[in-house]
Amino acid sequence: MMTALEIVFWVCAGLIVWTQVGYAVMLAVLARLFGRAPALPPADRSEPLPSLSLIVAAHDEEAVIAARVANALALDYPRKRLEVIVACDGCLDATAAVARNAGADLVLELPRGGKIRAQDAAVTRARGEIVAFSDANALWEPGAARALVGAFADPRVGYVCGQVRFVQAGAGVDPALPNQEGVYWRYELAVRSYESNLSSITAGNGAIYATRRDAYVVVDPIMGHDLSLPFNMVKRGLRAVYVPGARATEKMVPSLGGEFARKRRMMSHTWPILVRGGLLSPRGYPPGYALMVFSHRLLRYATPGLHVLALAANLALVLAGARPLYIVTLDLQLALLLAAALAGVLPVRPLLIARYYVLTTASLAAGFWDWLRHGTAATWEAAEGTR
Repeated sequence: MMTALEIVFWVCAGLIVWTQVGYAVMLAVLARLFGRAPALPPADRSEPLPSLSLIVAAHDEEAVIAARVANALALDYPRKRLEVIVACDGCLDATAAVARNAGADLVLELPRGGKIRAQDAAVTRARGEIVAFSDANALWEPGAARALVGAFADPRVGYVCGQVRFVQAGAGVDPALPNQEGVYWRYELAVRSYESNLSSITAGNGAIYATRRDAYVVVDPIMGHDLSLPFNMVKRGLRAVYVPGARATEKMVPSLGGEFARKRRMMSHTWPILVRGGLLSPRGYPPGYALMVFSHRLLRYATPGLHVLALAANLALVLAGARPLYIVTLDLQLALLLAAALAGVLPVRPLLIARYYVLTTASLAAGFWDWLRHGTAATWEAAEGTR
């Protein structure tokens, strides 16, 4: 019979393996058997497209806002059906003037209230049937808007997220400790595609997404759209889907330390959504989507605690003279930590990935601590090296 320590260890270890690997494997199998990609209309250019308002929330973005507006105006979308809005969130630089000179249709100069409130203000002024959102440093491919809007041909779809690819920044990249976000992100996009084909995605991204204007949800300003909008759409009987053909690019945070800080800040906005924002309430979820939220969100964010419990239980078992199996499992856990430590002096890909995993897992706990200690501000600053 298993002891209490053994039960704690195997439950924690099993949940870690499930959320990191097993869940994706299950989705891949189910998507192959039962998946349905979002219904996209045929590329008939004689059919009128819905009017689209593309909203860019910006805080002191004079260095990149002209390129962002020019990129929006160059989209393969009828100019008469496209409205470009720049919502300046308490900008102290020339962002507003630069955006106007670049050709933005509407520039809002707002008091500092945070990204969400700037987006809310822009939606109230938007004329489009579809409201799309983008970061100030994101660049969309020419066909991205058409691909994004095409998913709304299905009346059940309320939210659409596109594919953002992270490109390595030039200056400031530490060749010894490069960010491994690209490796993780490719895996995350595969999981997102499976979720979308089966039901709805559990999270989006800020670089390229859209909603029906009449389905837009006003959320607490500290709770970002990336996590808040998809599950809220599902609770309202709509689908939140991923369309990989709607592509955008953003600069990656160049250093692993910068990535840790970025994820730590993101998690300080994520924990309020879990604890009091409604994500964990199963009311309104189909059973399959509830399992997705549990597997991909709750367990993923609980990973730091699961690792600590697994390591503590494993160490206690070894000290108590348990079976040799537990020496092997302890060695595996210590090997992960050692590999992460060695990445600083031996920057090879497997060690760098181990370091990325350890630090980003730690960032989940650090963000939780920040939220408990001093709450979360609605305002934001651009991540280091991404402009």
